[in-house]
Amino acid sequence: MVDRMKLEGNCMTTAMGIMPHTDVDKALELALSLDIPFWPQLPKVNYYEDMYAQISEHFPGIILDTEKRIISFSIDKFYSDFEEYMPFWEEEEFFRLSPDYSVVFHRFLEKDLAKFKYIRGQSIGPVSYGLKILDENNKPMIYYDEVRQIVFDFVAKKLKAQHNEMRAVHPGAFVWVDEPGLEMIFMAMTGYPSERASEDYRAFLNSFPGPSGVHLCGNPDWSFLLQLELDVLSLDVFARGHIFSRYSGEIKDFLDRGGIISWGITPTLTEEYERENVQSMINLTDNLWRDLDRAGIPYEQLLKQAWFAPARCCLVNQDGEETVSKSFRMLQEVADYFKLKF
Repeated sequence: MVDRMKLEGNCMTTAMGIMPHTDVDKALELALSLDIPFWPQLPKVNYYEDMYAQISEHFPGIILDTEKRIISFSIDKFYSDFEEYMPFWEEEEFFRLSPDYSVVFHRFLEKDLAKFKYIRGQSIGPVSYGLKILDENNKPMIYYDEVRQIVFDFVAKKLKAQHNEMRAVHPGAFVWVDEPGLEMIFMAMTGYPSERASEDYRAFLNSFPGPSGVHLCGNPDWSFLLQLELDVLSLDVFARGHIFSRYSGEIKDFLDRGGIISWGITPTLTEEYERENVQSMINLTDNLWRDLDRAGIPYEQLLKQAWFAPARCCLVNQDGEETVSKSFRMLQEVADYFKLKF
């Protein structure tokens, strides 16, 4: 395992990985405007830049239709592919992101990143990947016991390969996983129970290269996530903060262990963005933190162990990238206010 770098909060800015841009250079310019830049995932550039397609390179059993933008799974193909891939399973080169599957990643690594304290990469997480990809009978591949273990191992190896490539150009590189599927496992109707997910996820985090982080925009069991051995938890506070803040005891324990919370605060959906402004975002954050302070978490600790980010990714705006770019600029102003307090 790679030695765990100790991350600092200090109200630095970062963002989720997915962006609506069709111009790689403009997307990178925006990503590099933040305190903790990242390489963007740009599914509108081509389908290989989609986070589910991206992770699928060399996963056994995957059928990728780039024209229809569909990914499916075959258990028969899984067994034949796995036999073919086995000789390469311990080779890190096999798990690297090729330029075909992410031109943006390789362009990011060519940038001058020396002035940044940290740089960040990301991947879809194993639970979300395993739940999203279905076989011909609409059965998620994570429901197959023999496949589920490969999913977790495969994503861990992908993360390690990505992390090592980033560390080769910057000592402050780390990665996190995007896990929208973690919301689903706490629903009543699922073939992947939360007890099994907890066991699998704890083992997965033990194999994480460097600091471990999870990002999601949904509303999972926050107690489950806050009790994991995570270094970073990134969430949509704009929509979920009033729920998240109820878990004050678990939040305090998470922060006391040294965790960083990335507060997704500025809206990226046009209709929401137009109703808000910098002051309303400051007020929302301040009110949440004062509530948590009254619940026993010092305001100063929340400041010290905070990052700020846009609330969520957004690919559906009629104005394309415009609202998202405005949200990034608003984010910097909100963060600057709290940096002064810090």
